[in-house]
Amino acid sequence: MHRKLIPAAVAAALALFAAQPLTAAAAAAPARAVTTQLPRGITPTHYDVSLAPDAKAATFAGKVTITLNVQAPAGSITLNAVDLKFAGAALTPAAGGAPVNATIAVDANAQTATFSFPRPIAKGTYKLALDYTGVIGTQAVGLFSLDYDSPAGKERALYTQFENSDARRMIPSWDEPSYKATFALDVTVPAGQMAVSNMPITKQEDLGNGLAHVSFAQSPKMSTYLLFFGLGDFERARMTVDGTELGVVTRKGGASQAQFALDSAKLVLREYNDYFGVRYPLPKLDNIAGPGRSQFFGAMENWGAIFTFEYDMLVDPSFSTPRDRQNVFATAAHEMAHQWFGDLVTMAWWDDLWLNEGFASWMESRTTARLHPEWNTALQSVNSRDAAMFRDSLATTHPIVQRIETVEQASQAFDDITYQKGEAVIHMLEGYVGENAWRSGVRAYIKAHAYGNTVSDDLWKAVEQAAKKPITAIAHDFTLQPGVPLIRVEDISCKSGNTVVKLSQGEFSRDQPDKKPLSWRVPVIAQIVGAQKPGRAIVSGGQGALTLPGCGGAVIVNAGQSGYYRTLYAPKFFNEIAASFDKMAPIDQLGALADSWALGLAGLQNTASVLDLAAATPLAADPQVWGRIASVFDNIHNLYEKDSTPQKRFDGYAAARLAPVMAQVGWNARAGEPTTITNLREHLIAVLGDLGDPNVVGEARRRYAAMDSDPKAVPAELRKVIVGVVAEHADAATWDQLHARAQAEKTPLIKDHLYTMLASANDKALAQRALDLALGDEPGATNSAAMLSRVAQYHPDMAFDFAISHIDQVNQRIDATSRSRYFPRLAYGSFDPAMIQKLGDYAGANLAPTSRRDTDTAIAAIRDRIKVRNERLPEIDVWLASHRVD
Repeated sequence: MHRKLIPAAVAAALALFAAQPLTAAAAAAPARAVTTQLPRGITPTHYDVSLAPDAKAATFAGKVTITLNVQAPAGSITLNAVDLKFAGAALTPAAGGAPVNATIAVDANAQTATFSFPRPIAKGTYKLALDYTGVIGTQAVGLFSLDYDSPAGKERALYTQFENSDARRMIPSWDEPSYKATFALDVTVPAGQMAVSNMPITKQEDLGNGLAHVSFAQSPKMSTYLLFFGLGDFERARMTVDGTELGVVTRKGGASQAQFALDSAKLVLREYNDYFGVRYPLPKLDNIAGPGRSQFFGAMENWGAIFTFEYDMLVDPSFSTPRDRQNVFATAAHEMAHQWFGDLVTMAWWDDLWLNEGFASWMESRTTARLHPEWNTALQSVNSRDAAMFRDSLATTHPIVQRIETVEQASQAFDDITYQKGEAVIHMLEGYVGENAWRSGVRAYIKAHAYGNTVSDDLWKAVEQAAKKPITAIAHDFTLQPGVPLIRVEDISCKSGNTVVKLSQGEFSRDQPDKKPLSWRVPVIAQIVGAQKPGRAIVSGGQGALTLPGCGGAVIVNAGQSGYYRTLYAPKFFNEIAASFDKMAPIDQLGALADSWALGLAGLQNTASVLDLAAATPLAADPQVWGRIASVFDNIHNLYEKDSTPQKRFDGYAAARLAPVMAQVGWNARAGEPTTITNLREHLIAVLGDLGDPNVVGEARRRYAAMDSDPKAVPAELRKVIVGVVAEHADAATWDQLHARAQAEKTPLIKDHLYTMLASANDKALAQRALDLALGDEPGATNSAAMLSRVAQYHPDMAFDFAISHIDQVNQRIDATSRSRYFPRLAYGSFDPAMIQKLGDYAGANLAPTSRRDTDTAIAAIRDRIKVRNERLPEIDVWLASHRVD
């Protein structure tokens, strides 16, 4: 192994970085009292960390010397630690002197270690030296391993995942976001393997016994959860962009599949350097790909060393689809946005997690639409907003800014409210103040708080000052209280040549019909269909009105779909929307479909109203509109009892309605076709497969049977969906063939997918075989949970019962901090009232009262689903009786 030299550009950046002070505003900012679960008065400033991992034994040895400030005399030091065994602890004054040994007490429940000393520690600066050992897990928490197949046989790689509170599993530390410090990491590793961390390697020495000692440059001041370490038989591709070294790190042989991710990172880095007005501050930015998966995240924004599972980073030409490329780009855009919004500036406590995730989700969407306009992803904002509203309309929802008291609650905060609602609210507020003013506010916020911690009001203050327009009150309405506003279109009239729209505000709730509505100040945009000029108003105090130039034509409220609210039209005005549906902009068609479906499920209008809109949709409509209609049809199919006569009647209608679209799209791609058409083809095949359409199922089977003899039978962009349809409708012989294919596959990306497909069978006996297989060693440690989750999509009661009956085995295959979410989500799709009691029993036996949010949400969803089946589907049946497709 040769000594790794630092490229000149990296060395220069390191020199600049080492001398870079905090901004004047950040340095002058007063200390902020933030939530902590640790005793106040002692603050770390720097960690010197030495690690020696033993991947085969699944253990590691560690030493850390923590430079800390003691603000007042103390008898002990308490920090976070989990599953660590301490061999010694000593405290030394930073100015020099004799070390004082500590007695050590570990509190496993509190996840802390306390170091007590024979006499009080005086105020001052000290170095706390700790010697300890820890374990390397098989799930993505702390320091963990991932095993995979390679041409040379089985390989094992190591990675870290610390968010939200798992740095304490590898380093005894003040493992909370507000305790920012610098880190210097060195590791003793096998000489033939590559080590990766947040910063570049500064020194690498061959120790002569098959080991190497690797030292990394000191990190910037950052939170513990952003530290990263990876080790394995890796390769790295790199390029220099705007003075920053961009790299992709993969298992050997995988770098060529990461070229799209590297090219995407190049585009995104330049965009963000401009947008944020602060250049990316580290000398390098790696994206590290790991085989396998987690049930709860696909990538992690470690500063300078983003970790991404392969399925969200690699593009395999034999397997990956255009939609996969979009996901790779969007993932890169999301995680790279965090390098500023989350890493450079970090929320003070998990209450404001949305400042990280909501903003990064919004930036991901904005950047993807801007840099890849040919994908037309701007329309997807409706789907993202809809996912948030689905969760936000249940009584078990929570505000965007939420009170977090425990590690488990912090883990549960990574949900649709934090991500999708956060994104939707930012989208709405940017539309309210204007794109340029919003960007100016964001730039001011980043510069003022660089290397520091913030709360949401810091962002509102910066934007308000830049926009010269009050937004804090509106922002508080949408972030400090839960729920979805309901804007009712009460009346539309023509007065003096203008259209006057009268509005009122209620609250959209699926399970509290008599709830007294909360009050919001709601920015509303409305437009006459086909007109150019919209009208704007703030609905405040429950009432509002706006005036539009001209008269005549249907009025679309929430024109452009930037508002976070549902729109309910009086029947007369909804009928006008349906009659003008083919003339509406695609994004407003999507918004009308989303609202009518949701409002119908809640009993606020006829459930079949969405079918009126689907019936009015022309064949030439935007592909994403047809994709949305196909998804609604799939949802209705799943609401019916399996194989019942009503379900078959609806499936026949839905398949016939989609048949002309499928015929127009065809099975074979045309040269130069838009990506939206390619994506629609894949989606239609999947939905028609779910509906059991004999033409699609038969064609998928024919192509699958010819796959090995005719390369053109299953093109790469259809491989996943064709295998998916075949797996869903598999008999025992087909399932065995799929199983053999999975066993023989050597590419981790494809192998993982095939094992998931084995869990997709409609047939209960085959689903049971998949459940049994999932708990064995064959699929791989990180595929087991994914297989159970996949079975739950088709057989939720079976999957939940199986998981509970094997709870110890399942727990070994789930990220430790995610267990309270995993089991309720298996049951989420159940229609059985008995499942409510089962979930209650599970929570009572396994969860603290403060950790039951996902259980309560699953129970609420089951009750809602039962109500919909009993009370809403009859309206679909009535509609079907009077409609047919010729």
